[in-house]
Amino acid sequence: MARPLRVPAQATRVTSLPDPVPFPRLFSSFAIGHVTVPNRIVSSGHDTVMVDHGAITDQLVAYHEARAAGGVGLIVVQVAGVHETARYTSHTLMAVDDSCIPGYARLAEAVRPHGARLFGQLFHPGREVMESLDGSLPVAVAPSAVPSERFHVMPRALDTSEIEEIVDGYAAAALRLRQAGLDGVEVVASHGYLPSQFLNELVNLRDDEYGATPAGRRRFLTDVLVAVRERTDPAMAIGLRISIDERDPFGLTEQVALETVVTLAQQGLIDYVSVTTGTSASLAGSDHIAPDMEFTHAYVAPMARQVKEVVHIPVIVAGRINQPQEAERLLEAGDADACVMTRALICDPLMPRLARSGLLDDIRACIGCNQACIGHFHAGYPISCIQHPETGRELRFGVRRLAAHPKKVMVVGAGPAGLKAAAVAAERGHTVTLHEASGNVGGQVLLAQRIPGREEFGGAAGNLLREATRAGAQIVLHSRVDSAMVDRDAPDVVIVATGARPYRPAIETIGAPVVVDAWEVLFGEPVPSGPVVVVDWRSDWVGIGVSRVLAARGSQVTLAVNTYAAGESLQQYVRDTQLRALRKDHVEVLPLVRLFGVDDDTVYLQHVLTGEAILVGTGALVLACGHVPESELLVALRSTGRAVVGIGDCLAPRTVEEAVLEGLTAASDI
Repeated sequence: MARPLRVPAQATRVTSLPDPVPFPRLFSSFAIGHVTVPNRIVSSGHDTVMVDHGAITDQLVAYHEARAAGGVGLIVVQVAGVHETARYTSHTLMAVDDSCIPGYARLAEAVRPHGARLFGQLFHPGREVMESLDGSLPVAVAPSAVPSERFHVMPRALDTSEIEEIVDGYAAAALRLRQAGLDGVEVVASHGYLPSQFLNELVNLRDDEYGATPAGRRRFLTDVLVAVRERTDPAMAIGLRISIDERDPFGLTEQVALETVVTLAQQGLIDYVSVTTGTSASLAGSDHIAPDMEFTHAYVAPMARQVKEVVHIPVIVAGRINQPQEAERLLEAGDADACVMTRALICDPLMPRLARSGLLDDIRACIGCNQACIGHFHAGYPISCIQHPETGRELRFGVRRLAAHPKKVMVVGAGPAGLKAAAVAAERGHTVTLHEASGNVGGQVLLAQRIPGREEFGGAAGNLLREATRAGAQIVLHSRVDSAMVDRDAPDVVIVATGARPYRPAIETIGAPVVVDAWEVLFGEPVPSGPVVVVDWRSDWVGIGVSRVLAARGSQVTLAVNTYAAGESLQQYVRDTQLRALRKDHVEVLPLVRLFGVDDDTVYLQHVLTGEAILVGTGALVLACGHVPESELLVALRSTGRAVVGIGDCLAPRTVEEAVLEGLTAASDI
């Protein structure tokens, strides 16, 4: 049987370690103040949307327990509001009164037996407020009445008594977390949040003791740390998270951030610094909060090195560190003392234990797609992972249970849905055969990896294939399944995952225009030189991706989208990187149009709001108009009364996320 997903079997699967242990630096302990952390892998604070009315839930406890059992060294729990004005979302964790203590205590009790250390983030967003509890616009506060560009919030300037009240809120929250059994706290001064707003001379326009000079602008953060020190005991670690360069012309500068860190460290107010980059205050700056796969791995490391050169406390670094090899190189180079690997742990909670055991091929590597992690957060749903939908669903899928009565299972289609179903069914002890009509596994993932900047997406297919083969599923390529084959093989259960094919809308056509599907272009189908129109119905990866491919070939591309903007269905940070690319590639975007017809040199569009005709000259029309299910086998088998279930796009064309989740669910229910 392959590895189960949570304790206790996780802890026993990899107890026999090779000698010497791989990655000796990554798996060496280090001290943060009086706290000893067993290794240098960190799960940084990240909002999980697993909070109920500001309190920790069983779901959140199970989520962090899975990562503690997987061997992470330090877990930093997501931001906790320190004042009522700190509610920046409708699902913010709050630490404003003693009612938070039991939840944090349950979390500490769940994490502690596995050896991980547990810190909590202390947080106030200032003007960076996303939403309220009831949908009305909340009152945002800041050092001065300077608006935020991303959320278009105009804050109210805090008066001195309010500042003092918020400072006391930080200290009171820190004490509560200590009383709950946490090992440390981290004050969040990163990403343009309230402490950063006080530090930034373009946002802090005050002329009182909390502004006017560099020391005055540091006073808020200094007062916070002094108050936290005074209210807690010396054994509690106190850290600072800060952006070194907010990547915004109006953001906190690298120089001010470095000077702040040096000053606070010299004053003995912080035991470590967690280095990141970017800001919540602007679109481009916020893209660094969870950089997608177009960003270089470990790209923040040079900034962490700058900090290490000027302080003598541990430095933790974030920024697309997805593999233990990358982390070990950073540590060996002296760029940092520990590495944030949050999304790597979302994708594979067992990554630390697998790396420590040298089982690198078994690690499910994060591909930086942002779809179900930060994408879920922005949509207000509990975070998960498109490759590992067990994440966030630990209470339901946290333990892979052997089937009481093993069955013969046939899976049809080796796309993401079929691969996941085959892996999970085989892990549960069923005899599984996976049939794929083509010569490759991966389905539409093989198309996605052909898009410029999306090459890592292909890793999802490799990861799922590894899961299926490791679990013992038999995979048969060039095997097209029909009802007669099912009758001959007589499986107990058939899981149909036959996917989808491109949809061609009914349009008026005059002459012999060149009309091709996006799939054909991605597989190398040539189009005539000159102008090309790409019609994009869903505003997802496909239209943008094929436009970038054609632009790289030298075509003059017009991307006609059916929505308000290109990439509208993508997570914001990902959409931003794609829109930047389209701009650089000189792709013209026409929003709010539908396809009406095409002739030899013109595409006829219609504005969806006004109905007016829009004519675009072109030598070729490329269709990215969605997909239709390949459901014929599913329909045929259902009519026979067999035990059959459909998953993924053969039910309804959607995304990899739904396909993998349905594969997990279907195989778990057998």
